Amino acid sequence: MHTLRLHDTLSRNLSPVTPSDGKSLRFYCCGPTVYGPAHIGNFRTFLVQDLFRRTLELTGLKAKHVRNITDVDDKTIRQSQAEGQTLTTFTTGWREKFDADCIALNLLKPHLEPGAVDHIPEQIALIQQLIQKGHAYPSEDGSVYFNVASYPAYGKLSRLDQRELKTGASETANDADEYDKESASDFVLWKARKDGDGENFWESPWGQGRPGWHLECSAMGHKYLGEDFDLHSGGVDLCFPHHENEIAQSEAATGNRFSRLWFHIEHLMVDGAKMSKSLGNLYTLADLQEKGHTPAEVRYALLKGHYRQKLNFSLDQLRDARLNLQRLADLQHHLQKASGTQPLPWKQLIKAAAKSPLQAGPFQEALQSLLHDLNAPAALGKIFSAAKLLEKNTPTKEDATTALQGLNILLQAFGLNLPEPTKEELEEAPEEIKLLAEKRWAARAAKDWAASDQLRDQLAAQGWTAKDGKESYTLHRS
Repeated sequence: MHTLRLHDTLSRNLSPVTPSDGKSLRFYCCGPTVYGPAHIGNFRTFLVQDLFRRTLELTGLKAKHVRNITDVDDKTIRQSQAEGQTLTTFTTGWREKFDADCIALNLLKPHLEPGAVDHIPEQIALIQQLIQKGHAYPSEDGSVYFNVASYPAYGKLSRLDQRELKTGASETANDADEYDKESASDFVLWKARKDGDGENFWESPWGQGRPGWHLECSAMGHKYLGEDFDLHSGGVDLCFPHHENEIAQSEAATGNRFSRLWFHIEHLMVDGAKMSKSLGNLYTLADLQEKGHTPAEVRYALLKGHYRQKLNFSLDQLRDARLNLQRLADLQHHLQKASGTQPLPWKQLIKAAAKSPLQAGPFQEALQSLLHDLNAPAALGKIFSAAKLLEKNTPTKEDATTALQGLNILLQAFGLNLPEPTKEELEEAPEEIKLLAEKRWAARAAKDWAASDQLRDQLAAQGWTAKDGKESYTLHRS
């Protein structure tokens, strides 16, 4: 059986991803705050989590995937008030937009997607549990805070042992959902009602108010995955304070470990800079579609880097993605014709994986790269190395069948929807044309532009054009 291994943020080790109950891998992902459209930085995280789940299920394991929706916090309340909408109406609209973007980007739907507003009673019960055990205390204004000093292991995820831990609550709970700088001070569990909240409050033993931001993930994680589940994931920016606070309040309340493994995804940069509206480099999926790019191209570009390294996104990468997706589409069509078979759809493929380990044929090394800490760039490189060999030769029917299955496994792992194949494919070119094209590619690699241009003209004279991609080329009738 194939085994996926991931870098665990907590232990700093490469750890096998296996279900602790021997049945289903239970994992929780921090979802969107629905107060506006998700940008591509948000979607890098969700896409890597999707790559994780797909790869996991292709090893034959079952999964239980929970991703929350934050539909009450400072931002959702503030923005809904500014637009004169009820909180429910406002957040429902943005949640629907998020769902539509997820479908366009071919994200698998989580098995459960609970919202914070629907789980206020569970959050109140968790606070009561913490107060009873001496880990939380009410303040004079009716807010409730977690006592960081009561939990000695605070900071174990983000290695805070070298930092100064400030004790004592903030002066107010007004800005506790939003952190401008790192602080290890006591954090808010229940926020007392204030004038700016409007009608967005709930009754509690401490008065009217609403939960703090960190609490929802603990309450919903416990409810749907148990007090001790397998894996928790989110963007690297959530490691501190959000995930640190989740661990503290969860483990202080239950006495059990909260999550066995922690999986964090690094930031997305755009043109070498942090995304911001002022720089004009903060893109949503809709922004990129307006520029003529497909969701599949966006997905490819956001998955091409290693998840533990910052990814520098640019519009040029979308153009490269288009060429690479077209090349894969042509290869898949070529293998289908040579084998006389069709690739298995996702559901049939994971059913087959549950029965016996999948074999990816010439793409096996690419699959192994994904299984080793989701090394997407290495996997993509090995996909195209295998593709180059298959493009040069017409495989037998048996070899084409094996190769098509292997290619399909990797395409399904990456969740790539391919475009239509081009009308003229590489294998349809005569051998002498292929030889000219190879010589031209070698000349370009050697930066012998004169020879490259001469060979291009020879191809054109015989009715062929070589379209260059980042790693190879395709041949087309002129």
